[in-house]
Amino acid sequence: MRALSNALDSDRMHHAFLFTGTRGVGKTTIARIFAKSLNCERGQSSNPCGECAACLDIDAGRFMDMIEIDAASNTGVDDVREVIENAQYSPSRGRFKVYLIDEVHMLSNHSFNALLKTLEEPPPHVKFLLATTDPQKLPVTVLSRCMQFSLKRLSAPLIGERLKFIASEEKLSFEPAAIALLARAADGSMRDALSLLDQLIAFGGGAVSDANARSMLGTIDRGHVGRIVDTISRGDGAALLAEVRELDRDAPDYDRALVDLATLLQRIAIVQIVPDAALHDEEFDAESLSRLAQSISPEDVQLYYQIALGGRRDLAMAPEPRMGFEMTLLRMLAFRPESSAIQSNAGGRASAAGTARAAAAAVAAPAAAPGGVDVPPARSLAPKSIDASNWPAVVEAANFLGPVRQLALNCVPTAFDHDVLVVGLDQAAADWRTRPIEDKFVQGLSKYFGRDIRVTFQTALSDVDTPARQRALKEQDKAERAVSAFEADPAVRGLRERFGADVDAASVKPAN
Repeated sequence: MRALSNALDSDRMHHAFLFTGTRGVGKTTIARIFAKSLNCERGQSSNPCGECAACLDIDAGRFMDMIEIDAASNTGVDDVREVIENAQYSPSRGRFKVYLIDEVHMLSNHSFNALLKTLEEPPPHVKFLLATTDPQKLPVTVLSRCMQFSLKRLSAPLIGERLKFIASEEKLSFEPAAIALLARAADGSMRDALSLLDQLIAFGGGAVSDANARSMLGTIDRGHVGRIVDTISRGDGAALLAEVRELDRDAPDYDRALVDLATLLQRIAIVQIVPDAALHDEEFDAESLSRLAQSISPEDVQLYYQIALGGRRDLAMAPEPRMGFEMTLLRMLAFRPESSAIQSNAGGRASAAGTARAAAAAVAAPAAAPGGVDVPPARSLAPKSIDASNWPAVVEAANFLGPVRQLALNCVPTAFDHDVLVVGLDQAAADWRTRPIEDKFVQGLSKYFGRDIRVTFQTALSDVDTPARQRALKEQDKAERAVSAFEADPAVRGLRERFGADVDAASVKPAN
């Protein structure tokens, strides 16, 4: 509002102002303050005294030169014509006659046309203050004649601080978690926040407590949300379904339950980056946040958060809300980043255990040297044991993922001496070699060997027998054998001989 303050202080005032924004963000309140600034008896300024007769009358709604019009109930052209006729007369008490038209977008087209003439050539003693939640419905001719100010939604922390101030001034005992819930439920509207606070005071008999706030708003208990996340992190499906059954006894709003679940996951993600943030969280217990942040990997937290958001979108299409909520939680159990699956404990899912066994088998593959001599486990392999024959097993055991895995599969070791690994890189995969991917590749190998490893890349101009190329050749051989088997089928031969048909080799796929 710097433009308004400067205009008031420098006496360079426009004649029409448009305040837009969602409900309850202060459009009409700012308009009334602006009217006080124009008509304050101590002089026009951006800081009205609030104590003179004009300021007090404007606050009380009895200032004769402050005319408030609700366009939602006064939409007719006759109402606007009356305003235009009265605007010609000088103000009775103040310097300016101020017209505040609330929800101005509700005026009819004829009313806008009648108002337009006055907006084009207004009397010098008249100011128009227009407020609306839907500026798109205003005619362009009206918009072009107004200074526009868009009021943004208020943040939850800002609303929370104001509610605390009000509760303290009213000598109310309150729990910070309850105030945080009300601030979030207000969805950016201070007016809604005040209404919710009044409702909670009546609901709780004057007690602004977390339990009463959750009961009034229909949100689930924080401890329940924490237990749900904990059972998911442990992969305990039976305990998870038991938590859902217990939750269902209170007939909750399952969409709101997913909101609370996503909120907790977001706080966990923050604590994983900034551990001290748990101490300043007013909505969730610091000890529980820290424990969950340590027990769940960051990858899992991000995945669970995305699944919770997707569950909200799918909830309306579920046969019933509980079923949609339950399937969202089961989806969190069914899907997990591969690295987390390998680290899963013995009580985890079968898929995680299977991945871990696969990794163990890959580690064991290079562990046996020729001649029956056992080599130490994978992380202490002798440098001489790394070559093209066991490189695929090393890649699996090092647990490379995503682009790093693609880079590793398109390489083949050519030398390994004094902790320097020289690899030949397939020229076709040179684009995979970026600085971040190369750094993760080196870090993964260093972790695998238990010491710092350096890697030198040599881009090969000719074909390199990399694991990726070997797999491609195997797939090509399988495809060719499938085509041959298909063409040799008696029924296919009969069709070709009888109808002169041709086999589309590209459409033939191996059975597995």
